[in-house]
Amino acid sequence: MTNRVWIFDTTLRDGEQSPGCSMTVAEKLKLAHKLVELGVDTLEAGFPIASEGDFAAVDAVSREFPWVQVAALARSTTGDVERAAKSLAAAKRPRIHTFLATSDIHLKYKLKKSRQQILDSAVAAVELARRYVDDVEFSAEDGARTDPNYLEEVARAVVAAGARTVNIPDTVGYSTPDEYGALIGGIVKALGDTAVVSVHCHDDLGLAVANSLAALQAGARQVECTVNGIGERAGNCSLEEIVMVMKTRHDRYPYDTGIHAEHLYAASQLLTSIITFGPQPNKAIVGRNAFAHEAGIHQDGYLKEKTTYEIIDPKSVGVPEGKLVLGKHSGRHALGQRCEELGFPLIREELDVVYTEFTARADRKKGIMDEEIVALIAEVREPRGAVAG
Repeated sequence: MTNRVWIFDTTLRDGEQSPGCSMTVAEKLKLAHKLVELGVDTLEAGFPIASEGDFAAVDAVSREFPWVQVAALARSTTGDVERAAKSLAAAKRPRIHTFLATSDIHLKYKLKKSRQQILDSAVAAVELARRYVDDVEFSAEDGARTDPNYLEEVARAVVAAGARTVNIPDTVGYSTPDEYGALIGGIVKALGDTAVVSVHCHDDLGLAVANSLAALQAGARQVECTVNGIGERAGNCSLEEIVMVMKTRHDRYPYDTGIHAEHLYAASQLLTSIITFGPQPNKAIVGRNAFAHEAGIHQDGYLKEKTTYEIIDPKSVGVPEGKLVLGKHSGRHALGQRCEELGFPLIREELDVVYTEFTARADRKKGIMDEEIVALIAEVREPRGAVAG
């Protein structure tokens, strides 16, 4: 089995569906440029039946990036599939991504259909999509809560109908890594080399990345994910996290992608500028504090050898450099380093005095600004300067 993992980016589709993340066609094109530069394998540009804007976005992305694989989402209905096909008319490498729920809870309460009816609809949608494009993906919505035997039956049927990729989503973020890995392993075994098995995990229990990794170990070879992990409810598997786990722990996850990791931070920043919020400060890889160090013990180790507290070189993901945040937990070493960077190298006695006053002030504040440190240095040195004068 190949160790190449395909990155299916759905920032422009599932990501956009979360509150505060709606994008105009122009904004989608702008972000698409960065995603292409980042090296994603598939760009899911929208849900064409949902709105004129989504249709226009798929069409615009298809025209702007003729060499890129562009996907359009469609429910397993004739109208959706035909609308998706029309939006992809200009694409050189189009993919229709059709989906239908397969879990008993969805069948009973949402769709009010039998398993056989769902199976027939899924097959019909894939067959229709294949009349328009060669590349069809089928998603079994709520696959993680679907009876494994029935899920396997659906997967085999849609592949026989022409699907190249079968996606098993953890739509509501309910699964756990061991459970999800076993489910995916069963589908991989059932399909063999007839189709790529894909995963699309939501983060309702904070396990989207962990579940996706478990799926890769079980044989899945496509991961559907988003920049900053945006998406419905608690979001999706974070693109930057799943990619950097594979890069940083290649010994445990020996898989390769086409992602140019040095563009990860820029992609995160661009998305933040387009939507109404950015990642939380402590967000892995791209958060403001991801490469920031405040504790004195950490700062001392970091100043002696960065790898003592940084497992990733910030520059490898596009972050200019790690930074020392000065606060009440900071030590003398970090404070002395900052004073020197500010142009005020201190002798030991001066540093001791500055440090004592610094920690006293830091106890009362969230952080100390550089100008405050300079003022502290001036206060310490002033008496000595006055005597010398």
